[in-house]
Amino acid sequence: MLTLSRWRLILGEPATPHTGPLPTDLAERDTALDWLYGREPELAERGERRGGSGAPVLATVDWLDDIHRLFPRATVERLERDAIERYEIHDVVTDPEVLQRIEPNTTLLRAILRTKHLMHQGVLAQARRIVETVVGELTRKLATEVAQAVSGTRTRRPSRFRQARNFDFHGTIRANLPHYRPETRRIAIESPRFVSRVRRQSERWQLVLLVDQSGSMAGSVLHAAVTAACLWRLPGLSTHLVAFDTELADLTSAVTDPVELLMKVQLGGGTDIARAVTYAASLIDTPRRAIVAVISDFYEGGNEQELIRAVTRLTGQGTQVLGLAALDEDANPAYHRELAQRLANAGARVGAMTPGELAGFVAERIAR
Repeated sequence: MLTLSRWRLILGEPATPHTGPLPTDLAERDTALDWLYGREPELAERGERRGGSGAPVLATVDWLDDIHRLFPRATVERLERDAIERYEIHDVVTDPEVLQRIEPNTTLLRAILRTKHLMHQGVLAQARRIVETVVGELTRKLATEVAQAVSGTRTRRPSRFRQARNFDFHGTIRANLPHYRPETRRIAIESPRFVSRVRRQSERWQLVLLVDQSGSMAGSVLHAAVTAACLWRLPGLSTHLVAFDTELADLTSAVTDPVELLMKVQLGGGTDIARAVTYAASLIDTPRRAIVAVISDFYEGGNEQELIRAVTRLTGQGTQVLGLAALDEDANPAYHRELAQRLANAGARVGAMTPGELAGFVAERIAR
């Protein structure tokens, strides 16, 4: 009976003659599912999901109450994500009563970034509360990653402090090769080597984060804003943050407050990566002590040839250029591979990199 009821939930009202009616508790779930997934045009045409249990039409706020009562948290998050991203039910993020009841999460935050231009002042106040909650959680997580990456940075200078985390494996092997014993095929370690983690104080490095703010890049904008804030006070580093589509917005002055920064970002529009890279070049004081990181899906709406030339000029003068590919919801790289390859051929390092890995990369350069 339970198996038949599950099939009835999947197939909808047309399956009732074959599966039998749903019990009361499952009928409520069916109504909630149908309120959302009954919007599929193809299903409506085939009559596969129509009307559910025939209950009155639900308002969004009532539907949210119902799904939180009827489904486990993981399912609720999926339903809310589909409502926002798949069916574009904007009152989920523009109705203050709805915003009060919905659980803050990254999906909701991305929706707010995309639709905040539709919100009046009262709704924006509720939206800011959600942004603060999600950003706070993400900042705590990324701050730990950044701290670990920075504390793990080592110079190549020898150290007298013998700690396991500072053990120089390759240096130890090279130093003890004369003690290789053929009969046992082992090296006797008589002089273990260690390296220092003390960073040399020298001329500051520059990090310019260029963040694509076209409509598909909400997740990347979120992580870049928080990452920039975490890196802001890193010793020996000057951080710039620039959001771009076909226009540029230098958000460096707001880096210390990622919530305020995100409320300034407006997602959407086209993409002109070449213009952004050219602007980044104008910010650089010492080319050989600068890193330009472009966070994008590399679907260039501007001049591809000019982009390649701009990257070639930067790498030619000693600036390190990173092309950080956008990631989809499953953390898989989602980007224009052909253009990314051309950027790699021009001297850029292209690939997927988490905020913690980016912090580690930057910290290693500063320590040199």
